Amino acid sequence: MSQTVDQLPRSEPHRSTSTLRRHLAHLRNVIPTRRLRNSETVLILISAGVGAVVGFGVVLLHDFVGYLHHVVFGLGEGRYLSEGVGITAATMVIAPSLGGLIVGTLIYFVRRWRPGDIVDPIEANALFGGKMSLIDSFRLTISTVISNACGASVGMEAAYTQTGSGLSSALGQLIRLRRGDLRILTGCGAAAAIAAAFNAPLAGAFYAFELVIGSYTLAALAPVAVAALTATVVARATIGVAPIFSVDASTVGVSALDYAAFALVGFASGWLGILTMQAVTVAERVFRKIAPPIWLRPALGGFCVGLIALWVPQVLGSGHGALQNILDTRLAMPLLVAMLAAKILASAVSLGAGFRGGLFSSSLFLGSLFGALLADVVSTAYPPLEVPDTAFMLVGMGSVAAAIIGAPITMVMLVLEITADFPATVGVLTGVVVSSVVVRKAFGYSFATWRFHLRGVPIHGAHDVGWIDDLTVVRVMRRDQKTVPESMTIGGLRKIFPRGSVKLVFVTDEGGQYKGLLDMAAVHNPELDEQAEEMRVRDLSRNARYFLLPRTNVRTALRQFSEAEEESLPVLDNPTSRKVVGYLTEAYALRRYNQELERQRSDELGTKYLYGSD
Repeated sequence: MSQTVDQLPRSEPHRSTSTLRRHLAHLRNVIPTRRLRNSETVLILISAGVGAVVGFGVVLLHDFVGYLHHVVFGLGEGRYLSEGVGITAATMVIAPSLGGLIVGTLIYFVRRWRPGDIVDPIEANALFGGKMSLIDSFRLTISTVISNACGASVGMEAAYTQTGSGLSSALGQLIRLRRGDLRILTGCGAAAAIAAAFNAPLAGAFYAFELVIGSYTLAALAPVAVAALTATVVARATIGVAPIFSVDASTVGVSALDYAAFALVGFASGWLGILTMQAVTVAERVFRKIAPPIWLRPALGGFCVGLIALWVPQVLGSGHGALQNILDTRLAMPLLVAMLAAKILASAVSLGAGFRGGLFSSSLFLGSLFGALLADVVSTAYPPLEVPDTAFMLVGMGSVAAAIIGAPITMVMLVLEITADFPATVGVLTGVVVSSVVVRKAFGYSFATWRFHLRGVPIHGAHDVGWIDDLTVVRVMRRDQKTVPESMTIGGLRKIFPRGSVKLVFVTDEGGQYKGLLDMAAVHNPELDEQAEEMRVRDLSRNARYFLLPRTNVRTALRQFSEAEEESLPVLDNPTSRKVVGYLTEAYALRRYNQELERQRSDELGTKYLYGSD
């Protein structure tokens, strides 16, 4: 008798997957998870292991991508792709196009298997308590490797941090770490990745604090520092002690008057960062409007990148080689302008078309170009002024990167570790501060959080907002609200609510729709005694456009209180019917918010370690 499709035995991959899950479940039962969860020392030891594994993984990925560059583009020994040396015109166009076709095909088929968006470390820590999918992390890593290998104008740092944090998160979930510790371990993976990639442990640690963990805490200090240091040691033991790029500190030369110029560089860099982020969004909209098939979109973008590379070869890849050349060689102003415009365009097209990667390295390259350009502009405008070209490039590098990445102290530490020059680092700090303020006030997002915003994910920073979404107005509001019709006279209202009986009432129309709030102190004002019987409630009501909704989280509600400048606001069922279902006071909302915040922070600070042994 023939078998139906449903009766046929399962394929071997399903069996192997099921077997793997059983082994993992058995491993969870064997591991003393309770003891591990309650030990700070164990967490530090785990972070050291994570740092070693991630550091070695970054080295492998770095060498593998370099090998692919050699194979695809025929690069000579020790050459970077972005140097644009020895690459034929045909290769510049064909390689990104074919690579884009591979990436697009991969995305098309993988989405049919796993249609959800890939959660990165920032989103994981902000919304999911540090939980990441290891399979999705490898998906992103493979796509990023292919994208960078074929010459797309993207960096490898996204792959490094995704792999590092994904491995860390998977390990933490395996041993069932608490939410706070899992978030820290996820940050350890990102710290190790950046530290190994740039041979900069301080930059790696602060990257984790600023972007992934979102705060500097005592509980996170030791694990993150250990992970970054361990990864750096592994990287130095395998690929050497030199940083990813170098600067001769003797050429920096910073005077006291230069810091005012550095502030101006930071100001201009902030706007350049905003322009770059917006350019990516515009490119995405253009590709959606053209509406090619999703599998063809990266190939089309790769073809465009190849055409740009025919004009400016330095746009290929992440930009490490071109960045070093900029630091070592003084270029003419027209060439700087061309390279700057081409790099922004190529990066926007690459990401807008669907290539995977980040803007970390690209932002450093853009910043160095912009700093060199501003130095030339100042020198041309006022020749007697001795402009520190190298310092301008370093300040531009840090300021643009801080504007785009959203990690100002990370960039300061990166420059410090590269140059070991304190005056130059202070100059970078000056520019970074101004740049960050410009972006925060004029735009409000880093590149990562801007991408989340476009997807509808409510993340404005790296801090944990998961618990905030659960603390909603409906959970903390009061339901003993007092409503009065807007047609009632002041005299009638005084009779219903004598002086001192209530502080606030909510005004509604005949249909029960909210029309504003009314302070009873104003109702009982003696100056209104003569008009009390003629004046209507609607004449004294105010702020009808300010209200809360039941599903609004408390933090958003607190912003509403600040905008309305009211101590209490009504809670409406929805913006259409506007029925008053309760009210909330600012004082109570703030108290509940601080209580929950204190509870979360006590977990992150590791109170049990501070007041007892592990």
